[in-house]
Amino acid sequence: DRVWSSLRSELAQAKIEIVSLVDLDAADEALIEDRFLEQVFPVLSPLAVDPAHPFPFIPNLGHVLAMTLKRDSENDVDGEAVEMSALVPIPSQLDRFVALGAKDGVLRFLSLEDLLIAHLDMIMPGYTPTGRCEFRVLRDSDLELEEEAEDLVLEFETALKRRRRGEAVRLQISADAPETLSDLIISGMHVEKSDVVVVNGVIGVSDLSELAQIDRPELCWTRYKPRLPERVRDHDGDVFGAIQAKDMLLHHPYESFEIVVKFLEQAAGDPDVLAIKQTLYRTSRDSPIVKALIAAAEDGKSVTALVELKARFDEEANIRLSRQLERAGVQVVFGFTDWKIHAKVSSVVRREGDRLVTYTHFGTGNYHPITANFYTDLALFTCDPALGRDATRMFNYVTGYAEPQGLESLTLSPLSLKPKIIECLRAEAAHARAGRPANVWIKCNSVTEPVVMDEIYEASQAGVKIEMIIRGICSVRPGVPGLSENVRVKSVVGRFLEHSRILCFGGGGEMGGPESKVFISSADLMSRNLNRRVETLVEIKNPTVKAQIIEQVMAANLVDEAHSWVLGPDGRYERAENGAAEEAFSCHQFFMANPSLSGRGRAGASDAPRLIRR
Repeated sequence: DRVWSSLRSELAQAKIEIVSLVDLDAADEALIEDRFLEQVFPVLSPLAVDPAHPFPFIPNLGHVLAMTLKRDSENDVDGEAVEMSALVPIPSQLDRFVALGAKDGVLRFLSLEDLLIAHLDMIMPGYTPTGRCEFRVLRDSDLELEEEAEDLVLEFETALKRRRRGEAVRLQISADAPETLSDLIISGMHVEKSDVVVVNGVIGVSDLSELAQIDRPELCWTRYKPRLPERVRDHDGDVFGAIQAKDMLLHHPYESFEIVVKFLEQAAGDPDVLAIKQTLYRTSRDSPIVKALIAAAEDGKSVTALVELKARFDEEANIRLSRQLERAGVQVVFGFTDWKIHAKVSSVVRREGDRLVTYTHFGTGNYHPITANFYTDLALFTCDPALGRDATRMFNYVTGYAEPQGLESLTLSPLSLKPKIIECLRAEAAHARAGRPANVWIKCNSVTEPVVMDEIYEASQAGVKIEMIIRGICSVRPGVPGLSENVRVKSVVGRFLEHSRILCFGGGGEMGGPESKVFISSADLMSRNLNRRVETLVEIKNPTVKAQIIEQVMAANLVDEAHSWVLGPDGRYERAENGAAEEAFSCHQFFMANPSLSGRGRAGASDAPRLIRR
């Protein structure tokens, strides 16, 4: 609410205002009446609340205008009460803000709830409001599944129906609610008063994102078009040819996700491709990746899709796409009943002469073309035989419960990923105790796993310099005397959402030297990722890709000031020292302006800058 108050003032300075009903003139009133009758009134369903009409069920995130009313006639007519309560659910399908047009150069908007209030005489004719408020409910969305379910898809469909009627766990109610109306809502929603949040501002604040769609380019980020790696262009768009030349690491969204899509589309149409295996955790509704898999199956290729039904809030979408895939002849596998398949792997087997070559994609983010436009993630393309064999072992593990043996460059949770991280942290601590350089760089979304946190503290006490870039939850406290003096934690929050997971270990030498170990992962350092999900940790051995991660991706994030917030030992974040300065270094701007090392082709990588962080 405090942030919105500040933003509202800034919007007003930019001549954008959300007005109230008292600000409207006669022309505005005529305009909103037409809008109401044409675009809103037909979808409204006002609901009386009385003994004959019990308090209705309000779905999860349901936003409602509630009111008390008095009949215009003073007497009870035909058994109808003189006073009553009513609810008007605010349709989520409608825009939350109604554009009124410009006045004196100011672009004005009216909230949908104010539009309803202005026309209560049409919604509830014959009654006069005596009190009103808004409320919004959040329901428990956890799914409870039978462990011995015979049909996992059917069990999920049943559980999803139950979730729609989950218990109310939070009730937001506007601060202007009369006590009698507030009590009615709390009783009708079956919540405790401790679960009620009084809001003195906007209920459903995420709807304010509609205002970002205004055509005011000077108030928005400069449009950015992701670049295509030069190496792919050098091979006339042949992704397989580009991968054959050398391992390639894409850095989304700075480098286009279209290459990932093209990789699968090319595989689907290539007569030499025999098999495709693909994980799907989250993807878009009209996913080009799903279309490519369907096309490949219809062309007679062997296609296997690991569809994760337990992707929170995408369960229904994943059930739909699994049925589409099955109808096309794709072998759909749902993995384990108690573990999520969170790994991001795509494998293509291609006949080349008298041998089979496996092309593999390992990602840190989802196969989602939309979020790839603003999530920063890494995508490794390789035809390295060892990584191809490891990918096959991983798929066999999920499809047939065959626990992988002899993994060469890949580590999997919940089997060996956490032990691998602990092993690397302990090795770095041993280097520090022996007087050798000891450095660890970690970048991920969250750190909460207790055993890993203890190992970080142990390494710090041994003298290891640990730098962490944690965008979200971080339970590690840096700079605590006797515990974590050698740990520094920062969060990078800017134009793009930091999502890549990277771990770098110095190996007893300078970071980036031949002894260093570099990994990319699908996993955050959380208990759920390391102990209850199938995740990948891929060791990067290609020198160019390794240098790209250390000297570009990680170094730029570590030296960033413009978007950085530094965590103190008290758990508070402070803006980086020079963060507000105009000349502050921006890692996002750096990546938008400069090519990456591994994507360069014939042009060479001499103009791809390297930031060395010692």
